[in-house]
Amino acid sequence: MKKTMTGLVKEHLAPGAVFKEVPVPEIGPDEVLVKIKASSICGTDLHIYNWDAWAEKAVVTGNVFGHEFAGIVVEAGAQAGRVRIGDHVSAEGHMVCGTCKACRTGNAHVCHHTRSFGITAPGCFAEYAVVKAGSIIQNDRDMPFELACLQDPLGNAVHTVLSGDIVGKSVLIVGAGLIGLMAISVAKACGAGLVMAADVHPYRLGLARQMGADLVFDSSKVSLPQAVQEATGGEGAEAVLEMSGHPNGIRDGFEAAARAARVSLLGIPTQDVAMDLGQIIFKGIRVEGITGRRMHETWYQMKGLLRSGNLGLDKLVTHTCSLDRFEEAFELMRSGDCGKIVFLNERSNHFEAVRQDPAGQTLLHV
Repeated sequence: MKKTMTGLVKEHLAPGAVFKEVPVPEIGPDEVLVKIKASSICGTDLHIYNWDAWAEKAVVTGNVFGHEFAGIVVEAGAQAGRVRIGDHVSAEGHMVCGTCKACRTGNAHVCHHTRSFGITAPGCFAEYAVVKAGSIIQNDRDMPFELACLQDPLGNAVHTVLSGDIVGKSVLIVGAGLIGLMAISVAKACGAGLVMAADVHPYRLGLARQMGADLVFDSSKVSLPQAVQEATGGEGAEAVLEMSGHPNGIRDGFEAAARAARVSLLGIPTQDVAMDLGQIIFKGIRVEGITGRRMHETWYQMKGLLRSGNLGLDKLVTHTCSLDRFEEAFELMRSGDCGKIVFLNERSNHFEAVRQDPAGQTLLHV
C-alpha cells in the first residue's frame, strides 16, 4: 500500500482549498479503508469551500473534506464484521455514539455526540478514506460509481419526502437545488399527486421539469403562494418540502401550505428568519425539522427506490471532473448552471459535460 495520496484539503480558515499530497490514513480495528472511485460535490461542500458563517462554526480545518462517495474496500480491521475486502460501498456520513438516549430510542440521526464525515472528521475528496465499519452501506456491484456516490444526498431527499404521508398529496418543493431535484423524483415514485417546484434559477427549473415536476414556478417573477393557490383550487399544498433555506422561501412555503398541511424543513438558513407564527398555529400546520437520514431506515427505503428504477438519477449528473480541476468545479457550482458534479478519482486533468442543459444547449466540454 502506498504511503501518500492526493487529496483536497480545507487547510486555511478562508475561502478555497488545497490539492496536495497527504498521508494515506491508517485504519483502526473497527474501520475499513476505501479506495474512492467517485465522489460528488454537495451544497455543504460549497459552504466549506466558500468558508461562510456556518463553515466557521462547524468545520474542522486541516482535513480532507467531502462526504458523498462510492468506492471499494481495500483493507478491513479485525472488528469490521460483515464488511469484506472487495465490497462496493458508500457510507452514512453521521458517526454516532450509539449509547445516548437519542441513539437508543431510534433517533441516532440527531445524536448529540455526532461526528460528521468530511466536516468534523476527514472525508472523501482523496484517493482513499477511512470509514467506520458500522457506517458502511453495501452497494450492488452493477450500480455505476457515478450514481452510487449520490446516495447520501438522495437519503436527505427520501427522509424529507417520507417524513409524512405523501400518497396522492399535492406537494410543493421550495428550492430546486440537487436535493430538491431528487425530492421531485422521490415524491413521484412514492405516489404523490401534483408535484410543484419553485426556484429562481432557470437552469434548475429546467432540471425540475426533467425530474418530473408537474408545475415549476420562478418565484422571482410570480407570487409563489398565489401560484400554488391557483394550481390547487384554492387549497394550498398539502406537503411543503423547504429545501432552499432562504428566508423568503421559508415564508412563502408556510403561506402556500394548505390547512393541516405538513411542512418539512431541510434547507438551513444562514440568518434569523422572521415568521408569522399565527399562520402556523391557526392553519394547524405540522412542522418537521429534517437532518441527515434516519439510521438506517432511510437507507433501506432508498435502496428499494433505486432498485425500482423509477428515480432517474442519471439525469442529475451533468459534469464529471478530476480532483485536480476542483477550482473549475466549485466555480461552476457557484454559478448554478449545472446539476451534480462528480469527481472521478482515477482520472487527471479531466472536465467533461455528460448531459445537455435543460434548454438543449451544449455544456462545457474540455
